[in-house]
Amino acid sequence: MQRTAFSDFCSLGKMITAKPGKTPIQVLHEYGMKTKNIPVYECERSDVQIHVPTFTFRVTVGDITCTGEGTSKKLAKHRAAEAAINILKANASICFAVPDPLMPDPSKQPKNQLNPIGSLQELAIHHGWRLPEYTLSQEGGPAHKREYTTICRLESFMETGKGASKKQAKRNAAEKFLAKFSNISPENHISLTNMVGHSLGCTWHSLRNSPGEKINLLKRSLLSIPNTDYIQLLSEIAKEQGFNITYLDIEELSANGQYQCLAELSTSPITVCHGSGISCSSAQSDAAHNALQYLKIIAERK
Repeated sequence: MQRTAFSDFCSLGKMITAKPGKTPIQVLHEYGMKTKNIPVYECERSDVQIHVPTFTFRVTVGDITCTGEGTSKKLAKHRAAEAAINILKANASICFAVPDPLMPDPSKQPKNQLNPIGSLQELAIHHGWRLPEYTLSQEGGPAHKREYTTICRLESFMETGKGASKKQAKRNAAEKFLAKFSNISPENHISLTNMVGHSLGCTWHSLRNSPGEKINLLKRSLLSIPNTDYIQLLSEIAKEQGFNITYLDIEELSANGQYQCLAELSTSPITVCHGSGISCSSAQSDAAHNALQYLKIIAERK
């Protein structure tokens, strides 16, 4: 490796101290522009496993070649750039503080620049959870005003997001999860179960032993009283027991020409009940009624 000119060291030092908020990639790129040695990045290795994917990137800037490793391509490139900068800045008098690209401070970034999908995935990797899974559950509306509904599952929990595009629906679902996890610091290595407990769901054991007024009223109910608002009743029980309800309207009619709907409860395990009727609303009501029947059977078991 040829020795870099002293003027280049000074130039790099001025860039770092003048703009401490810059990422390693940005600093190295600006340095390369000034010295006519544009950094070149290459992916050397990509091990994508279920829980902890690992990437290795190599950066070449002039006569210097360095590598970096991380759980995302972006992080691996950042670390490769940081290693190159540490060689270039040679004299220890220059202090280079690198912001953690995995855990950006939302308060210091414009909202439209955030990537909630990527942030949620990196948060899951950071804490050792399974990666989030996204499912397009519903698509409707007129051609000029489409609306999409996406379900995001993380471990045994679920959030839904809606938007004018599939991507926006995914982003909104991820944002809901991030909002719940916003009080967690990178150093706080706790499990998802300990973090949220039953705030997003409930188990069959907790239903059977719950002292809640609504669930105990359900145990005594015949669920056959005319004009009962089953959707409202199910909603009240969900609020009391700590689980969410998602109604998924099925576009295809049943064999006898009725509308169909699925009611998905974020219990642990997740519960899905089918309903049908002469309209979408009646199909939802039937699905809610069937879900109540199921919860009643589970809650009464000893």
